Amino acid sequence: MRVTWSPLANEQVDDAVAYISQDNQFAAVEWLERLLDRVRSLASFPDSGRMVPETQREDIRAIIVSPFRSMSLRPGGYMGEGGCQEPRHRCPAR
Repeated sequence: MRVTWSPLANEQVDDAVAYISQDNQFAAVEWLERLLDRVRSLASFPDSGRMVPETQREDIRAIIVSPFRSMSLRPGGYMGEGGCQEPRHRCPAR
């Protein structure tokens, strides 16, 4: 399965990284790495995460890396404008 990110998801991740970086750049990079690891795992495990309560659909799942909730759609489903995409982030070297 290919994992893709929506433009809105990219923007929200950028905002979260910028916000966390204001206090602690290292924590921002760590958070982003955790998020990306969890999202990448969807390629192998598309049913991971929990059902999104407001949709009541088994084919729409969510993984949470606080404060961000990433929603995904199993292959063969349709979710409209939402979804996940590969982010454009480039983490600073540690």
